[in-house]
Amino acid sequence: MTDPTDQLRLARAEGVGPVTWRRLPSRYRDATTALRELPRLARAAGRTPVIPERDAIAREIEATRKQGGLFIFQGDARYPPLLAMLDDAPPCLILRGDAALLAHPAIAAVGGRNVSANGQRMAETLAADLARHLVVVPGLARGIDAAADRGALETGRTVVAIAGGIDIVYPPENAALHDRIAAEGALLTEAALDTEPQARHFPRRNRLIAGLALGVVVIEAAPRSGSLITARNAQDVGREVFAVPGSPLDPRARGATRGR
Repeated sequence: MTDPTDQLRLARAEGVGPVTWRRLPSRYRDATTALRELPRLARAAGRTPVIPERDAIAREIEATRKQGGLFIFQGDARYPPLLAMLDDAPPCLILRGDAALLAHPAIAAVGGRNVSANGQRMAETLAADLARHLVVVPGLARGIDAAADRGALETGRTVVAIAGGIDIVYPPENAALHDRIAAEGALLTEAALDTEPQARHFPRRNRLIAGLALGVVVIEAAPRSGSLITARNAQDVGREVFAVPGSPLDPRARGATRGR
């Protein structure tokens, strides 16, 4: 069995992205063997290898486990099967909650942060209906995401993709919801502990949402919102995209209404 410490060291090594990670199993027996060869391969490509120290990664793994976190690597039976189909599927995920939910069929529910009262009610009601049959995948942001989380938890389960570490509550006002999801559903991220969400992290989070689900429902979103990026990601990987119509006069719903 591959040492998880070496698996994480390899996943975090500079220059080892999703594409390289996919090639390694056919070339090397395990992560430990690949790590031994990595400096030679890097030097051959004219680069200086940067590999995290074993002790530092071991401390990270222990700290993550104390927070209730579980590392899931590509190739693990618990890795989400739809996400594994992506060319840029993350080598490593960190989960806090029920890992069994990752094997269930899922539908994503996304929308804007600045939303109408009707949009929030629609997100909560629709997510509650969907959760009776599917795992609902929102993103724990303000507005539509949080409403969809609440609705899904009323009737079923939710897997929430987040942009920061599993120990970071973002936004702060969703602290109670964050803890409830960890207890009754699951939080999922690529980010290490103590990672504060920044703007550059959210496109990767959106990719997770699209990759986890059979399809994406956009409930209310402005034309330039991150929700439409998630919808485009879903289209790019052959997933279904749905939209809840909103008022054509409301700029908060224009992105979903016009479809771009």
